[in-house]
Amino acid sequence: MGKGIRLFFMMFLQYTVWGAWYPVITVYLQNTLGFDGVQAGVVFGLLSLATIISPFIGGQLADRYFSTQKVIAAFHLVGGVLLFFVSKISSYTPMVLLFFVYCLLYAPTIALTNSLAFRHLKDSEKEFGFIRVGGTIGWIAIGLGLTGWRILAESHPALSHPGDMLLLAGFMSILLGLYALTLPDTPPNKEKSNPLAFLAALKMMKNRNFAIFILINFIVSTELMFYYQLTGPFLVSEKIGISPTGLSGVMVIAQIAEILVMALLLPYFLPKFGIRKTLILGILAWPLRYIIFAIGAPVWLVIASLSLHGFCYVFFFTASQIYVDTVAPRDIRASAQSLIILVTIGLGMYLGSIFAGWVQNIFSVKGEAGNILSTNWVGVFIVPFVLTVLCAIAFLLSFKEKLSFSGQDK
Repeated sequence: MGKGIRLFFMMFLQYTVWGAWYPVITVYLQNTLGFDGVQAGVVFGLLSLATIISPFIGGQLADRYFSTQKVIAAFHLVGGVLLFFVSKISSYTPMVLLFFVYCLLYAPTIALTNSLAFRHLKDSEKEFGFIRVGGTIGWIAIGLGLTGWRILAESHPALSHPGDMLLLAGFMSILLGLYALTLPDTPPNKEKSNPLAFLAALKMMKNRNFAIFILINFIVSTELMFYYQLTGPFLVSEKIGISPTGLSGVMVIAQIAEILVMALLLPYFLPKFGIRKTLILGILAWPLRYIIFAIGAPVWLVIASLSLHGFCYVFFFTASQIYVDTVAPRDIRASAQSLIILVTIGLGMYLGSIFAGWVQNIFSVKGEAGNILSTNWVGVFIVPFVLTVLCAIAFLLSFKEKLSFSGQDK
């Protein structure tokens, strides 16, 4: 098997682990375990919180002490076993504690699988896209696989398990842990990195234009959690009526659109219209989706609007990463990428998960045990609609496309 195919399959497995639980776990936490919006938000945000800490865990081990593939293997093998235990927990505090330990193991592997791939590619700009799309395909495959499992369990009750998404993620994690041991050897890099590179990346914030760019990225990333965290409960609510059995299969529409936008539209739109217009279009796709969710009808339009995720994610977050790579000084580009990931996937999505849960609580009717009985989804989705519209206006009025870190904005 060629090296490229092996790395593709590594990414495939890496994102099956994440994709097995991420789109549907809020439904499980609220409808099965009886958690309220904030409690579900805290659990959902643990991966983002772990992302803030992870560079100090996996990165140090792989950079200084152990081969990258061995670190990936160890984290996934232990993480897979932990997920089996998490799938049996029904109480809030034990769930938070044990699932956070799991997230601390999984979060570093997101960066480690990227760095392993880069170390073994001759031309990363041309080859990495093929490798990384394996992850999106894996996310789609596991979503369809979970739906298939649930359909089979309807006729074979012995296969049914309330925490099936966590069991499936655990199985895929162990599979990846074993597979990682067969990956090309990737020993610690002997080259000494600049210990002040991240501080240099932070100094880019002194540039007013770049600071505005980072601030808008942060705010928009908080609103992403209204999609990731609440779409599942919204789709299975009486308002839309999607069956929990088919939920994960329906939600892969977003990842299919992501592949199409990434492969076909971004390579055309970005060179032709520039980063500013691309980012603005990406931001505007968010309120369009949220207003469709708020209206909630017709159902076919709500489901079709899941495809807007391709524009929301690719035209904003992927384009943002490309932009940072082009404006950051060459010697701190990796640290500049770490900065934007910290701001968005880390701080933004963690605070956004709690914020989304808090907003859901405000617009929900609860039972005596604190569980959510019903939610006013119009009120919930109007909040991110307004905030993303304001972000688009602020970005349009304040952002200049070209930067010069030797002096002034061009």
